[in-house]
Amino acid sequence: MERKNKYIKKSKTEEKRGLIIKQPYASMIVRGIKKWELRKRRTNVRGDVIILSGGNVLGKAELVDVKGPFSVEELRRFKHLHRVDEKELEEYSEGRELYAWVFESAEEFDHKQEVKIPRGAQVWVRLEKTGSEAELPEKRNESGWKSSKH
Repeated sequence: MERKNKYIKKSKTEEKRGLIIKQPYASMIVRGIKKWELRKRRTNVRGDVIILSGGNVLGKAELVDVKGPFSVEELRRFKHLHRVDEKELEEYSEGRELYAWVFESAEEFDHKQEVKIPRGAQVWVRLEKTGSEAELPEKRNESGWKSSKH
């Protein structure tokens, strides 16, 4: 009887994390204009993240750090990094402190690629590229993405 090692990854499948971000902020991140994504919670995720918006893969960026928590007052000094106007900051924060998820090495893909986002997914989506190539696509119109709720 052959033993299977549960720690060996399948060579034809690689899982990536997709982060759901509303527009116009998703496009600003993949273009390198917006460096901080403001969230109500921290995350332990680091590394390449696929940026999703409106059911489409827009590009990728490297999540390198989480800073904060910050009050809305403190975040006013960093508008050049998060690009959110003061009124929207106040509405989103609901009086709570926010965290800055720090992105670097942003890349916008050439074409939109549709991805089915599972019902109920609000922040993260697990994306799986299947086939002989387990790398991120150079262009969003390549096929082979699957998604599952995270």
